Amino acid sequence: MSGTFKEKLIESLTSILPIALIILILCATLTPLDTGIFALFFISIFLLIVGMGAFTLGADMSLLVIGEKIGSSMTRSRKVWLIALLSFIIGIIVTVAEPDLKILSDQVGSLKPEWGFFGKYLLIFIVALGVGIFLMLAMLRIVFRIRLSILLIAFYVAAFVLSFFCPTTFRAVAFDSGGVTTGPMTVPFIMSLGVGVAVIRSDKKGQSDSFGLVALASIGPIIAVLILGVIFQLGNITPDIYEPEQVATTWNMGLTYLKGFGNYAEEVAIAVAPILVFSILFQLITRAFHKKQLVKIGLGFLYTFIGLVLFLTGANVGFKPVGTLIGESLASKSWSMWLLIPVGMIIGYFVVAAEPAVHVLNKQVERMSSGAVSSKAMKYGLCIGVCIAIGLAMMRILTGIDIMWILIPGYVIALILTFFTPPMFTGIAFDSGGVASGAMVSSFVLPMAIGACNIINPEAIMTQAFGCVAFVALAPLISIQILGIMYKQKTKRIKRTFLAVEDRVLEYEVD
Repeated sequence: MSGTFKEKLIESLTSILPIALIILILCATLTPLDTGIFALFFISIFLLIVGMGAFTLGADMSLLVIGEKIGSSMTRSRKVWLIALLSFIIGIIVTVAEPDLKILSDQVGSLKPEWGFFGKYLLIFIVALGVGIFLMLAMLRIVFRIRLSILLIAFYVAAFVLSFFCPTTFRAVAFDSGGVTTGPMTVPFIMSLGVGVAVIRSDKKGQSDSFGLVALASIGPIIAVLILGVIFQLGNITPDIYEPEQVATTWNMGLTYLKGFGNYAEEVAIAVAPILVFSILFQLITRAFHKKQLVKIGLGFLYTFIGLVLFLTGANVGFKPVGTLIGESLASKSWSMWLLIPVGMIIGYFVVAAEPAVHVLNKQVERMSSGAVSSKAMKYGLCIGVCIAIGLAMMRILTGIDIMWILIPGYVIALILTFFTPPMFTGIAFDSGGVASGAMVSSFVLPMAIGACNIINPEAIMTQAFGCVAFVALAPLISIQILGIMYKQKTKRIKRTFLAVEDRVLEYEVD
């Protein structure tokens, strides 16, 4: 166990250290910070490294194992109604558990303040409903063997049609909702459901169809939130702009972190509880795991809990205020505001590697493709895509371009590519879109965008700052499908070379 945890720590160290170094360089040159904020950030680096290492180890031991077993059990039952019902329930409980969604919801603020508690968490409730419905559709797609690209085209067309009836100031939030939904809690569970289905499916398309669950689960929240915006005409929303806490002494710093640990321990406990209860009920009904496996899964849940608490505390207490202050500092001077674009691109390239859910996806893809798609190739494809996405997001803050002028052409290109990309890569690409836009994007890149927009054009925060998560979710759809086309061409060349060599050998034998 210690050896495995050490490997996970090394992985997380290599992922987070580049981002930390970039931010440290910025703080030492262009955007100097107060000593207290800098100290919070420095401690957060340690928390993120340990937190990500513990989470990825815990996810491997618990969430992935349980998800695969539930997926295979549902498919083996051959009862369509049971598959639909369980998928709907799982979709809701894992989404309510998603910390990324809570981060976005906190920054958007209450959608209906007059509704009190329900208004404050209305975004979370609607997104969870959307994921539940669309995860059910995704599982039924695998059962009935419907081509993924057909559903993707139909639902994205529906989303863009709805967006024209939704208030302009609410469109960006709707598309951001699709990105943050699939994070560190949701992805391991949903991905492993697909793997479980593929294990039962004996046909050659089983592995390809195992991908795409995250993709469809990401569309559900977009459509659900757009419908909400159309019904209630949610145009006058005041975002909750994060104000960094003043840290004057080590005592204040300690209190800030203790408060963070307490808040996020409570949130993660509430988030993990439904999944834990569902898993216990599944075990009581099916007796799928023996005693030794249950001990390992229980330990995995503990690692997952500790890892997420550490990760979220570090991301929110240390990284969030630094993101806001860097955005404000760069935007405050005419000569430095255009540096938002290259700085955003550099951060975007490295930030995706620090997403816990990305590690889960990359390993799952490498495993399901039998090494044909390496985790290294996936990593570079995602990094390049997100690099461009963050650059576009920062450019939009500076120029005021409407989000639809980028999203519509982007999704048109992505959907056209589905006709030229191997089906497995289509599923992987659209899954990657949801996975890439996780906790680090929500807790650092989005606050950076909000901070910059708050200086340049405070009245346009809802239309210009929000939407960067949507761009991050869009970019891998294109970059990974291009990777798939390159893989397809490479495979054809190897096949032609093999056949040519085989023909020459036959000719030699005949002679």
